Amino acid sequence: MDPKGKKILVADDEPDILEIIGYNLIAEGYEVLYAKDGEEALTRARESMPDLIILDVMMPRRTGMEVCRLLRAQEAFNDTLIIFLTALNDELSHVKGLEFGADDFISKPVSPRVLVTKVNSLFRRVNKPEDNPVLQAGGLTIDPSRFVVDYEGRQIVLAKKEFELLYLLASRPGRVFLRNEILSQIWGADVIVGDRTIDVHIRKVRQKLGIDCITTVKGVGYKFEH
Repeated sequence: MDPKGKKILVADDEPDILEIIGYNLIAEGYEVLYAKDGEEALTRARESMPDLIILDVMMPRRTGMEVCRLLRAQEAFNDTLIIFLTALNDELSHVKGLEFGADDFISKPVSPRVLVTKVNSLFRRVNKPEDNPVLQAGGLTIDPSRFVVDYEGRQIVLAKKEFELLYLLASRPGRVFLRNEILSQIWGADVIVGDRTIDVHIRKVRQKLGIDCITTVKGVGYKFEH
């Protein structure tokens, strides 16, 4: 994975944290931008359209959670990677962050090695050669090369994780995907998420599609039917 051309916005109200993160990412070859609070993070994100945003959860003038929620509400940021920087290690905070659209977490105090590994890993996952075919099921067309879902001529906007979840299920109609299997393939084995995260994303996909094509297999997982 070549970091050249990849732009990362780091938002934290602690100058020392900004310096540590910036130094290590620049050494890795990334272009780094900075913000010292939530409002500045929003402004800089909209101006510069970074490939990845690292957000401190507890920032003045809007928390990282608020910034993430507001950005994910805009279609332009559907594919932007977001990592939360947090001292909060409780599962509820992680689940809430993932529901808002975060891709991963980095715990404070920041380990430069963990930081660089997670950033590189996320970019490798999204930049791997795309050889998945366009799927057609009933009136649905799911195009992974453009992250576009079309239903009988109506384009449906899904967030990145929602799209990946739908594509996974639709790739094998009728097959039951276990919860652990979904977590591993969509969020990665090194990201800790719970069942509630899957349930929330499934609910959002169903609402946006407006059709009954995802079936819950109680206590097991989900399957796509058309």
